[in-house]
Amino acid sequence: MAAHKTPSSKTTAHHSAQDAYKVTALVLQGGGALGAYQAGVYQALDEAGLRPNWIAGISIGALNAAIIAGNAPEQRVERLTEFWETICKSALWPGGSTALSPDNMAWPQIFRDGANALAALRALTEGQAGFFQPRMPPPLLQWHGTPATSSWYDTAPLRETLERLADFDRINDARSLRVSVGAVNVRTGNFAYFDNRTEKLRPEHFMASGALPPGFPAVEIDGEYYWDGGIVSNTPLYKVLTERPHHDTLIFQVDLWSACGALPRDMGSVAERTKDIQFSSRTRLVTEYMHQSREQQRLLHELMALVPEAKRSDPAFRRAERYANGALTNLIHLIYRDKPYEGHYKDYEFSTTTMHEHWQSGLTDMRHTLTRPHWLDPPTPENPFVTHDVHRALGNDSTSSKERA
Repeated sequence: MAAHKTPSSKTTAHHSAQDAYKVTALVLQGGGALGAYQAGVYQALDEAGLRPNWIAGISIGALNAAIIAGNAPEQRVERLTEFWETICKSALWPGGSTALSPDNMAWPQIFRDGANALAALRALTEGQAGFFQPRMPPPLLQWHGTPATSSWYDTAPLRETLERLADFDRINDARSLRVSVGAVNVRTGNFAYFDNRTEKLRPEHFMASGALPPGFPAVEIDGEYYWDGGIVSNTPLYKVLTERPHHDTLIFQVDLWSACGALPRDMGSVAERTKDIQFSSRTRLVTEYMHQSREQQRLLHELMALVPEAKRSDPAFRRAERYANGALTNLIHLIYRDKPYEGHYKDYEFSTTTMHEHWQSGLTDMRHTLTRPHWLDPPTPENPFVTHDVHRALGNDSTSSKERA
């Protein structure tokens, strides 16, 4: 894992740009083992002195949110490191890697895909230390199952990890950092957000957000059972964009699945592509929709300013107030890019070597993003919703060949 950099002279400039916004949101998508990418992104933000005041997460994004929000700013990267080093250990051999893991293989790169497949198989058969373990007896052999036991794995180790690495009193201090995590009510099928502004968050709220069936069990919260929010929507972006009252907002959206990809040519790549499309949650479609919506809301806001004061008590004006929005939104989008050796099991391949690579990818992508400090500038009223994507920039910028290399 990359060493923590000392903040550079650019930190002050980044911090000044952030001050132009009332809300700085970190939006974290679900994606299992790919979530180490988000930890790398956060490290780069920390280096630049950019600290969100709202973290919204789903699934592994919710677990990363718990570690970030549950620690003092100067300890967050260290605790994220400890969290990922913990859950990427074998449940049976937590003291070290097994002989067939990619962590200690000296095989040529062409065998890396096989090594990763073996690591994924190990996760399925052994579980991951501090995260999940095979349920005994297996669910098919249970005479009287319950919602909390109807799964292939038991996530009790995750509760212990969260309680050890996150301070829940700090998580529930909404004055300094807002925290929102999404889950699905199993009984009603309705999506729910748990928010530290409206309720006291406990380990089970974060565990519920990551309770993907049939692997993980539903989590009981106040008499209701919840599953992974990714079943309905794998990104909390819409939650942040539709929040009221409206404020000028800087959003760092960190996705782990790419909606775009190559055509599959075998059954393994079919399974992988299916996951990519299913869990990407059509983020770009949501972004484009909100872009158009915000432009219309801003135009309505400006038109309403032209209405004479004497006419503002009219019921039509009052109704229009509910739809007008003068806030400015800057969305910085980062999307994890697959590696050639990854397969359909990439979300449950927890080898430490792969985890470090995911982390480094997030760190590099965010550092590249921050070499364009003007991207943090507030949008103009004429263009109230802007987006930036470092991968699109690198692909379209002929001067960026050194960065792409």
